[in-house]
Amino acid sequence: MKSTDSAKCLGSKSLAICCLLLHLLLCIRPAVSQTQSPQRYLHNVDSNSNNNERLHQILKGSGAGSGATQLNWPQPPKQTVPNVKTELAKLNNTYVYQNAWPANNVKLGAVTAVSFDKAGNVVIFHRVNRVWGQTTFDNRNQYQEKYRGPIRESTILALEPATGKVQYDWGKNFFYMPHGLTVDPEDNVWLTDVAMHQVFKFPPRGGDGKPALTLGDAFQPGSGRKFCKPTSVAVLDNGDFFVADGYCNARILKYSRKGELILFWGQNTFSGISYDVAPQNFFAIPHALTLVPELQLLCAADRENGRVQCFLSSNGTFHSQYHNQLIGDRLFSMAYTPAAGGQLVIVNGPTAELGIHPEHYNEVHGFVLSMRSKQLVSKFGPNNLQFQNPHDVAVTADGNEIYVAELNPMRIHKFVHRSLAKPMSLSASKDSRDSAISQAVGGDQVPAVAVHHPSGKAILVASLMLLFAGSTFALALIFARRRKRGCLPFGARGRRHAWEKSDGFKLGGLLDRDRNGFEKLDQQASDEEQETKTLASAQYA
Repeated sequence: MKSTDSAKCLGSKSLAICCLLLHLLLCIRPAVSQTQSPQRYLHNVDSNSNNNERLHQILKGSGAGSGATQLNWPQPPKQTVPNVKTELAKLNNTYVYQNAWPANNVKLGAVTAVSFDKAGNVVIFHRVNRVWGQTTFDNRNQYQEKYRGPIRESTILALEPATGKVQYDWGKNFFYMPHGLTVDPEDNVWLTDVAMHQVFKFPPRGGDGKPALTLGDAFQPGSGRKFCKPTSVAVLDNGDFFVADGYCNARILKYSRKGELILFWGQNTFSGISYDVAPQNFFAIPHALTLVPELQLLCAADRENGRVQCFLSSNGTFHSQYHNQLIGDRLFSMAYTPAAGGQLVIVNGPTAELGIHPEHYNEVHGFVLSMRSKQLVSKFGPNNLQFQNPHDVAVTADGNEIYVAELNPMRIHKFVHRSLAKPMSLSASKDSRDSAISQAVGGDQVPAVAVHHPSGKAILVASLMLLFAGSTFALALIFARRRKRGCLPFGARGRRHAWEKSDGFKLGGLLDRDRNGFEKLDQQASDEEQETKTLASAQYA
């Protein structure tokens, strides 16, 4: 009997040991090497046949049409949808719009990018007379307007931050469809051209007009070592850099200082369906890049997913993401400032052209988002109103100044933190408003004409004088009409004073003792004459 119990006990222990070993074997996963496929980052996607089928659809560029199988990404629990309009109204406006900036003689095309050089100048990239329309590219992403040649005018302008006057310009006869611009710590200028499908590095201020480094094949879209409409560049202090490749490939590539490819990651979520939260490392147009040096992060504006994704700049591992329903489904660009513990300055965009969720309420603003709390701190816009088509944003390291590049109207906007903003005079406000209207319609700049604008004190005095004159006239009119009806003020009806004569009221004794009085007053005629004269005097006051 004891031998039987011992055998049973031994069998139970053996079974337990086997189960434990099996559990350990299933839980332990092999280490991930940096030479593996970019799919190593897809921690949230189950490796089943449905997801593989979906990946094939995405890589082929196929949509979710009638013939496609409807596949679903794993989704977190849906958040409560706030009243976007109400919540936006609660956000403070912490930045003040500078109407008079830039100077009136700065004429721009669609402004696509903005950055700062080492001298602190605001450097912008604009398209002059080029417009990206529906026929600009064919369905193979080939540029269709190469016959027009490169843009003849300067596409890069450096503006003095205080006045907005042009300090220098360059970039003539080179670019076809400007997109991204970044000035690195050594003052080199990195630019992307979506028509040429290339990335360029130029010496400070353009050098002799020839790029020091060129990546991609001119007018040849592709993958691998080619690009397809690259959008943005970010450069580390050691010279290594990242490229967002962009509209077609939906990936981020890291290069050495010499232009040698180190790694890349990212997959495309463009498959015809919109998601509340897309999986990590998937992009629907990585549209802009910014660095967070304190955390050694590279952050990307995932445009059509309406979020910011951040990765370790060392190896591209996903770190965090930032999304807010008040921003909406489209997020065009962001810039980082270490101010207030680390903030992202973000610009969103109008409702998607794709027609996805058109019922969602949308407002186009600039937003300040805290990286610590992941909450929106404030919003900003031209004169506290909305933008129309913002495309890029830059913020100074101290967070005091923000610049927004806009496609239409073709403008570069400046905002100053409320704590530093100077009050504007009435005349400056009017002149700047006229300037803004002229630039918004794209018309020729009209030379400023010196016009006298009355001060606030003069306007106040004139208003008080008009008010006094009007009140006096009104009282006189009331007295006259009551006398005509035999009714005097304060309830005296038909009362005669000792100094009044029965043949009518005479003022001679009151106004001029040397005269024997006036003729009887024709009250009706006098009222009309008095009213006419008073109105005439008020008209020219």
